[in-house]
Amino acid sequence: MALIVQKFGGTSVGTVERIEQVAEKVKKFREGGDDIVVVVSAMSGETNRLIDLAKQISEQPVPRELDVMVSTGEQVTIALLAMALIKRGVPAVSYTGNQVRILTDSAHNKARILQIDDQKIRADLKAGRVVVVAGFQGVDEHGNITTLGRGGSDTTGVALAAALKADECQIYTDVDGVYTTDPRVVPQAQRLDKITFEEMLEMASLGSKVLQIRSVEFAGKYNVPLRVLHSFQEGPGTLITLDEEESMEQPIISGIAFNRDEAKLTIRGVPDIPGVAFKILGPISASNIEVDMIVQNVAHDNTTDFTFTVHRNDYQNAQRVLEQTASELGAREVIGDTKIAKVSIVGVGMRSHAGVASRMFEALAKETINIQMISTSEIKVSVVIEEKYLELAVRALHTAFELDAPSRQGE
Repeated sequence: MALIVQKFGGTSVGTVERIEQVAEKVKKFREGGDDIVVVVSAMSGETNRLIDLAKQISEQPVPRELDVMVSTGEQVTIALLAMALIKRGVPAVSYTGNQVRILTDSAHNKARILQIDDQKIRADLKAGRVVVVAGFQGVDEHGNITTLGRGGSDTTGVALAAALKADECQIYTDVDGVYTTDPRVVPQAQRLDKITFEEMLEMASLGSKVLQIRSVEFAGKYNVPLRVLHSFQEGPGTLITLDEEESMEQPIISGIAFNRDEAKLTIRGVPDIPGVAFKILGPISASNIEVDMIVQNVAHDNTTDFTFTVHRNDYQNAQRVLEQTASELGAREVIGDTKIAKVSIVGVGMRSHAGVASRMFEALAKETINIQMISTSEIKVSVVIEEKYLELAVRALHTAFELDAPSRQGE
C-alpha cells in the first residue's frame, strides 16, 4: 500500500463538475488500496477575484489582511472536494493550512514553510480517511494566516509529501507533463518523459509555469519522487528525478524557458568605489524585492552604470527605492524598461558540450534579435531581449537545438 500526495491546481477544480471528476479520480486510487492526501488550489480565477476586491479598497492592500482574504479561496475548494468524496462513500476530512499547522515564516504574500505537524494527518489516514488540505497557505508563530505566493499549492503538496515520506507526489495540472518549451508558442514542442530536479529547478526559476520553484527545491532536497500529470487525461506524465542518466542520447539541452514578467532598472553615473553594489542592492533586498540578472559597466570617468532585473510586479517599488539611493549616492539618473523578456536554454548536457552559448547567440543573430544582458550557470544560459521578439527567439532556439518534434506526415 502506497502513500500518495496528489495536488490539483485551479483549473482542475475550476467548477463543481470538475471537483466531482477529481473526487472520482481520488476514489479510484483509494479503492486501489493507497493512502491519499489531496492538496487543492482555489477554483481558477478565484484568487484574482479576491485580489481585485482588495484593490477596490486599497491599491496596495496591507499584506497581512490580503493573506486573510485570499486564503479563503482554498477553504471553499477543500470543503467541496471533501463533500464530493463523502457523497461517494469515501471517508474524507478537510483542513486549512492553519488546522494542519503548516508553520511558515512571517513574510506575508510569499511565506516559506518551516515545519509541518503531520500527526493529525497520520491519524486520519490510519482511520481510513482521505485528507484534503488547502494549498498555498500556512500560519506563522504568532497565529497569523500566511500565503506562499503564486503557485504555492505545489509547494504545499511537495512539503507534505516530504513530511509524510510519501511514495510519490503527483502534481495534476492542465498539461500532460513538462515540455521542451510552451507548446502554445512552439507547436513542435515535445513532452519529456524524465527531467532532473536540477533542470526542472532552472526551468521553474526561469519562467516555466508548470511547477513553482520552491516545490522543486523541496522535492530535490528531500528526494520526493515528483510526477506532473494531466488532471483529466490518462498518460505517464513527466517524472522529475534526482539522477542524471548517463547516456549517449543525452540531449545538450532539455528545454527553453522564458519569462515575460521582467523589468529592467539602470542607475547611471554612480561613483565607482568599493561597496557600491551593496549600497545599490542592499535597500532593494531590504524591501523584499528579488533581483535576478545584474550587469555593471565601468566608465572612463570612474563612474559606473549598474543594471539589474526584477519581477515586473516589483518594478515601481524597486524604482522608488533606487531613486532614493541615486539621490544619496549622487548618481546621474535612474532609467527603467518594462518591455523586456528573458529567454533561457537549460540542460545538464551542457556540462559536456562546448560552444552552447555561441550556438544560442548565432541563432538569435540570424533573426536580428539584440541581446541586452547575459547570465550563465553550469546548466543554463539566459538572455534579456526586447519583449516583442520573445516568441520568435523561442522558436528559433527550439529549432537550433533540435528540439522540434518530427513532422507527422500522412496524419
